[in-house]
Amino acid sequence: MHDSKDNIILIGMPWSGKSTTGVLLAKALAMPYVDTDVLIQAALGKKLQDIIDADGMDALRRVEEQHLLSLQCRGHVIATGGSVVYSDAAMGHLKKYGRCYYLHLPLTVVESRATNIEYRGLVREPGQSLADLYATREPLYRRFADEILNCGTLDQEGVLALLLAAIKKT
Repeated sequence: MHDSKDNIILIGMPWSGKSTTGVLLAKALAMPYVDTDVLIQAALGKKLQDIIDADGMDALRRVEEQHLLSLQCRGHVIATGGSVVYSDAAMGHLKKYGRCYYLHLPLTVVESRATNIEYRGLVREPGQSLADLYATREPLYRRFADEILNCGTLDQEGVLALLLAAIKKT
């Protein structure tokens, strides 16, 4: 069974449901919830896209890494930004205190859910397609995942049930 001192870390592509499912999971397990994108935005007083627009995507990646390395919590559900896997240091820090669940979606599902691409604060090369971004990140998510959950056809409640079952067996 899940150790209450351990964090439950959700990773995956944007639109995979990390934030939405994270809130539901935290409620179901009576655990505190942290959304690292919201944490960064609140600390800086600006949206992720504003950071990218002003200083570039590498600046956002550095800020994300700094904030994650300073994150000190136990027994939390943590929804990460989709780009967290670009930082070995940040992922190492997160995994030291928790178990990492990859909410995997096929590219077709990500594409069907993708809205507000230009304003979402996506860390991607100028002109990089969603398919190229997916191809770059997919191996990283798999590398850092303690467990890969195939969420492609599931709604929020289905993903929550899948997560709860995976947590229960650890």
